[in-house]
Amino acid sequence: MVDIDVGTDAAPRYRWPENSRSVEDAASVASGGGCSHTTESVMSMDASDTLTEKRSGLGQIAKRVAGCTDCGLSRGRTRTVPGEGNPDAQIMFIGEGPGFYEDQQGRPFVGASGKFLDELLAGIGLDRKKVFIANVVKCRPPSNRDPQPDEIAACGKHLDGQIGAIQPKVIVTLGRYSMQRYFPGESISRIHGTPRRKDGLIVVPMYHPAAALHQGSLRRVIEADFARLPGFLEKVLAGGTPEATESEVPPHMRKGAPTVAAKQGQAAATAASAEQQEAESQQMRLL
Repeated sequence: MVDIDVGTDAAPRYRWPENSRSVEDAASVASGGGCSHTTESVMSMDASDTLTEKRSGLGQIAKRVAGCTDCGLSRGRTRTVPGEGNPDAQIMFIGEGPGFYEDQQGRPFVGASGKFLDELLAGIGLDRKKVFIANVVKCRPPSNRDPQPDEIAACGKHLDGQIGAIQPKVIVTLGRYSMQRYFPGESISRIHGTPRRKDGLIVVPMYHPAAALHQGSLRRVIEADFARLPGFLEKVLAGGTPEATESEVPPHMRKGAPTVAAKQGQAAATAASAEQQEAESQQMRLL
């Protein structure tokens, strides 16, 4: 189980394990199982070998991405942006596509939205060294347009390979296009912040950080969704499915709300979603 450091903050801050192996070891000790020095040594070697394999696998994928010409995006890129972070990450974030600065540096989320993402991670005791960050497309779309279905499909094998190598406990989608990879036809304004099981994975859809930069009212929504992530992960590590409790379910999805209020909330959410989609389409990947 993840340790909680209450500290002086109003909200608990989590001491995140360095990797899944440390979580398993801690669980064994906590349960009174313990282990011999020989067993600890073997487990340490196994963990080291596994980490080496993950790094190697991700490195091979990055090389394939660098030479990929499977869609038209390859013709206009400066650099590919395969992704970066901890190869043994428990949480993997999947954004939409590289923008100008990402295309120049070959790294994901390095503009203004990336700075906000760093703030969100710090708020729950994480940083880029403890998570893995990628996008549904690995090259910048021309004129910062939305990624097209054929482009997302062409990059799908690279993203699937990364997920398979890392084997994260939780995947967080950032934005509409990464959400629709798992939940086609859904509305991000309706399902954001609530974990769902999809193809054996725990997926938590969230707004893209850029949405808060263009629509200030979404900032607190995104911060609240992020604040629930440690609890979701803790449930997964304990062997359960992070079904959100009533207090964890975002207000827009709670049961028992009056019909009129529900309709008003849905109308407001639809309007906010439309505004957010337009902002993302025009400006997000410039950040």
